[in-house]
Amino acid sequence: MQERFPAVYTPASLADYPLKQRLAIRLAAYAFYILIKLIGYTLRYEVDGEDPRPRIREAGKTPIFAIWHNRIFASIYFMRGDGIVVLTSKSFDGEYIARFLTKFGFGSVRGSSSRGGVRGMVEMIRLIRAGLPMAFTVDGPRGPRYEAKSGPVVLAKKTGNPILSFVVECERFWQVKSWDRLQIPKPFSRARVFYAEPVGVPEDADDDVIEEKRSELQAKLNEAVERGRRWRSS
Repeated sequence: MQERFPAVYTPASLADYPLKQRLAIRLAAYAFYILIKLIGYTLRYEVDGEDPRPRIREAGKTPIFAIWHNRIFASIYFMRGDGIVVLTSKSFDGEYIARFLTKFGFGSVRGSSSRGGVRGMVEMIRLIRAGLPMAFTVDGPRGPRYEAKSGPVVLAKKTGNPILSFVVECERFWQVKSWDRLQIPKPFSRARVFYAEPVGVPEDADDDVIEEKRSELQAKLNEAVERGRRWRSS
């Protein structure tokens, strides 16, 4: 897929940024890449129960992944190299995020809930119809924490592909004092992946059904968090 859509997997030009910001973006991207790679390499990943990804692909569908923002660290390393495309904001933060994600084999589409969102959704529809998997941090980029937004539900409606939510629960981690309470795994921790059953959205879904499906997605992610909590405390 990278060969068919090179622009999706190539960092955008920084020509519109002043020199100081260009340097800061490159340094931030490199620092996050090194940190995630070094810690991620030591994590011992395991999947709880069945991995539903093969079943989805055997049915001729492409998954739309949904995760909580504070689990992004361990999730990036787990999903690396799969060509997954994410929505990144058209901002300073979005630039360095897109750059370090590219180093892990992710693609990016520009847009957000507040800037360029419609354009970003149109591009995601085009790419997933071409077979590229998508991913959302469903409570990002600014929260509220653990409150799912409707982006993946709309994409599922438009394309007929299922939403596959999951939570990576790390045995030991540091927690950042940020809005999402970002979890940074401690080296050599076990990291168990808890998948929920996929959520399908009918193509004729109206606003009420979209909200119903968003609530279902919310419940499935909450349940996955609780399964992870029970596992870690056992």
